[in-house]
Amino acid sequence: MHPITMNKPHDTLELSPGPTAIQQALQWLEELGERDSWPARTRFGLTLSVDEALTNVVSYAFAGRASSAPRPYIRLLHRAEPGTVHISITDNGVAFDPTGVPPPVADVSIETATIGGHGVQLMRHYLQAMAYTREDDENRLALTAQLPPPDTAA
Repeated sequence: MHPITMNKPHDTLELSPGPTAIQQALQWLEELGERDSWPARTRFGLTLSVDEALTNVVSYAFAGRASSAPRPYIRLLHRAEPGTVHISITDNGVAFDPTGVPPPVADVSIETATIGGHGVQLMRHYLQAMAYTREDDENRLALTAQLPPPDTAA
């Protein structure tokens, strides 16, 4: 069992990278969205963004790790401020900065379109901000979603 701590305004989730990590994180995110009444667009954008980021972490960050390496982990932190939702994803995998991924080249036609490579671009579309740092052998990805004013939330 992975500890979930739900204390406003900071909520955290500790995960071990593995086949159920993404599902657990998305369930945690859904519970936060319900609890804090995020509008549908915010829920969708954060769900897509966290799913994309964690898919990359789980798939690539710990591949080929030496058995003497520290225990792999992923930590998510939620912080709410008026008008914004912040989700931070921290892991101790290999360094990777998704903010440096260039936008995909536009496909000429549906016949020549390639699958994949659009996740970071979708994150940029749905998030107000995305920032990356590498500190103390950790990847730290900060995702910020803007909430609409209360009278326009849907």
